[in-house]
Amino acid sequence: MRIDILTLFPEMFAGLLSCSIMGRARERGLVDIRLHDIRDYTHDKHHVVDDYPYGGGAGMVLKPEPIFEAVELVGKELGLSAVPTILLTPQGRLFNQEIARELAGYQHLILICGHYEGVDERVAEHLASDEISIGDYVLSGGEVAAMAVVDCVVRLLPGVLGSEVSLDEDSHIEGLLEYPQYTRPPMYRGLAAPSILLSGDHAGIARWRRQQSLLRTAKRRPDLIEKVVLSQEDKKLLSEAFEIKS
Repeated sequence: MRIDILTLFPEMFAGLLSCSIMGRARERGLVDIRLHDIRDYTHDKHHVVDDYPYGGGAGMVLKPEPIFEAVELVGKELGLSAVPTILLTPQGRLFNQEIARELAGYQHLILICGHYEGVDERVAEHLASDEISIGDYVLSGGEVAAMAVVDCVVRLLPGVLGSEVSLDEDSHIEGLLEYPQYTRPPMYRGLAAPSILLSGDHAGIARWRRQQSLLRTAKRRPDLIEKVVLSQEDKKLLSEAFEIKS
């Protein structure tokens, strides 16, 4: 997969792209991530990328010309007339795991990082094929949002994670939060790890984990549990969990 990121601050991505899972994925050729400084696609000597908003108002707006040219040049380099192009904006659809899986199915992606007061609306209407937000809050720019999207998407690519089982057990994969995790030592400062996890009873462990996942989701994210189709066994586990807690 190849991801091209259009940004005013390419240096912000250094840590993300060189460390941990992302760094290894790039080294192994599982993903090709390229950064494009929007200023490089301007034609004036001062490399101006923004201007005052028409109609007045506070802040500056990113100009359409360099963004259009950057996207078109990437498409030309790829030999494609159209490339899935995402504008990171607070006005986009709310990013989630389902959208991450959707994006992971593409061979190419272009991400546009907004900044300042916003991006000229012609970019959203006539260039971007999608608009995505990572949450109902305001960031200084789209770089942090792009990092979140890239990290989430890349880990879904085949071969990126050491164990594909990790993907199946992640939070939000089934619409549920992940169960609690424990490791050595079994007792720390008088706090014991659940005995079932040390029992070797694999069926019992699986049941406990499912129950804890259901309980955690119901308590912390009731909005999610309402969307999940629960089996009769799930309902039983959840009922038992609430009885134990009470």
